[in-house]
Amino acid sequence: MTLLRPSASAPVAPARPAPFTVHGRTIADDYAWLKAANWKEVLKDPAALPAEIRTYLEQENAYAEAALAGTGSLRETLVAEMRGRIREDDGAVPETDGPFAYYTRYREGGQHPLVCRRDSAGIAGIAVADLGGAGETILIDGDREGEGLAFFSLAGAAHSDDHALLAWSADTKGSELYTIRVRDLATGTDRDETVVATSGEAVWSADGTAFWYVAVDENHRPAKVMLHRLGTPQSEDETVYTEPDSGFFVHIDQTQSGAFLTITASDHETAEVHLVDRARPGDRLRTVSAREPKLIYSVEHRGDELMILTNADGAEDFKIAVAPLADPGRARWRDLIPHRTGVMIRFQHVLARHLVRLELENARPRLIVREAETGAEHTVAFAEEAYSLGLSPGYEFDTDTIRFSYSSMTTPAETYDYDLATRERTLRKRQDVPSGHDPANYVTRRLFATAPDGESVPISLLHRRDLPLDGSAPLLLYGYGSYGSLMSAAFRTNPLSLVDRGFVYAIAHIRGGTEKGWRWYLDGKREKKPNTFSDFVACGRALAEAGYTRPGRIVAHGGSAGGMLMGAVANLAPELFAGIVADVPFVDVLNTMLDGELPLTPPEWPEWGNPGADPAAFETILSYSPYDNVRPVSYPAILALGGLTDPRVTYWEPAKWVARLRATMTGGGPVLLRINMEAGHGGAAGRFDRLEEVGLIYAFALAAVGLA
Repeated sequence: MTLLRPSASAPVAPARPAPFTVHGRTIADDYAWLKAANWKEVLKDPAALPAEIRTYLEQENAYAEAALAGTGSLRETLVAEMRGRIREDDGAVPETDGPFAYYTRYREGGQHPLVCRRDSAGIAGIAVADLGGAGETILIDGDREGEGLAFFSLAGAAHSDDHALLAWSADTKGSELYTIRVRDLATGTDRDETVVATSGEAVWSADGTAFWYVAVDENHRPAKVMLHRLGTPQSEDETVYTEPDSGFFVHIDQTQSGAFLTITASDHETAEVHLVDRARPGDRLRTVSAREPKLIYSVEHRGDELMILTNADGAEDFKIAVAPLADPGRARWRDLIPHRTGVMIRFQHVLARHLVRLELENARPRLIVREAETGAEHTVAFAEEAYSLGLSPGYEFDTDTIRFSYSSMTTPAETYDYDLATRERTLRKRQDVPSGHDPANYVTRRLFATAPDGESVPISLLHRRDLPLDGSAPLLLYGYGSYGSLMSAAFRTNPLSLVDRGFVYAIAHIRGGTEKGWRWYLDGKREKKPNTFSDFVACGRALAEAGYTRPGRIVAHGGSAGGMLMGAVANLAPELFAGIVADVPFVDVLNTMLDGELPLTPPEWPEWGNPGADPAAFETILSYSPYDNVRPVSYPAILALGGLTDPRVTYWEPAKWVARLRATMTGGGPVLLRINMEAGHGGAAGRFDRLEEVGLIYAFALAAVGLA
């Protein structure tokens, strides 16, 4: 048996024509039967999957395993390498909140996080490595809570203002239906009450007698904000807010000041924010400014003002405005930080005496610190060509310290406390790579590809310093390019297993993200979505022309909407790739966007268009939907991964795509499908179990270029 060429025949999904007609166009859908009629039930109980579909998926899993059987020892080696780069007893730098400091850490060999706290006095003098010692209280033991479960994901843990109670949530199916429990921190035991079918978020009232949460409706959408009063059944919870538009999702948080609960209803281009005084949970909510089409805003609070991050008045890359708390409607907004084209404000952090904003210009991030009293500003930035910069809000408002993290593709993450007044940086943690890592052995670069329409597309890449750049190297090209998500040039330990074997690892910062501002996002959505795909192909070709690789030596990798990208470029330029990894791929775009009952469809229409209502959107989506554009050509080796209980990209999308590929392609391959029958969108939840999946992907990539 040749590697990636199993002796057994691939499973054959029977074609059962189910044509449908939209806007006068008839579309063939021979594999619609793979979508279980009782899919809502399957999300809650995987055992409800119809037997015929289960049998087929199990056959696909067996075939994929047979195709990759020759990589078994390689996968073990890869997992051991990746695990060796993880400090197993690692922990986060504690975040102070009054008398306590809260943090998460892992125990040696542990799969799931421990949520902990200790007295805040002297916390700055305790090394992260020593957090598990005397004085620590473990509030939630993720390993114990997940013991014996096929899937366990701890979503969140929010403590009450008096530090007496902890609202924590977990998902045990992978379907992102979270149950919230309340733990008494004096006794370490949970109260009897539970709140089920939530999005996992919880915000306490100021007095700790109640908490707000987001309830998920029958279509799996976060649609209502409820108030749960301790000691009462969930059936008696008070409805605080109901979202009338199925295209809007609801999210809750609290202002950094701690004064208000924020309720945000939004889709991908419009937002509306409501406030509730946390000290008066029975009060009616107050709307900051009524929703307007394509108006995006978020709010923070200081004194008698709201600070508003918004795209109002044509501020494409966002500005910061202020408004009086007593009357914050849009007519009262006045600019504090004006809009500057090409300088995107991604985040604002409002403290008692400072405003900190995270900006991005030409794919390079920086922090700008502004004194509230004087308006004086200074910048925190770094000199590398490509790097990642993140800001951690923490719990406190009346503080002159912020925490940020910095890394690059060669530099492990560093966590700093920064004194806003003295401008002094204090290193609190440097990421430890136990098996060793010398940044001097690697090179990170920022290149640019020219897209077909002349746009300049950034590429971040990493390779060993001693790698011959003669075009012979294989290259893994990662991409996403949707929802305005930014693919940061951060340090990642897992890709080193490919880089140390002679790969170049590259990230294509394609349109649909915000690496070059909000325009970069707008130029990669709806009718302009094809730019995302042509950008990615242009990046691959540019890297080959620059001598980093050559056509046929590139393995493409993307997940979710990035998996849709994988399906699209497989159709667009199959000859460019040796292999394609499509992780939970959104490949049945037309069918999904036509089905308004699916959890994510109505909120996704602003991103992709509504093909049922708009003939132009129908034609655009039909032109690139990977499932609908499979061609009778030779395809590269393809590995498609999915999760049975995934509510975001349902399991039948990769299953249908793989079935049509096999029935249509004229050569190449193989095409492999692996469905995790016990997980959802994020795959395995345990940190080491997840490495098994990464090991599978990397072994496939190595095999695809003949290096396994």
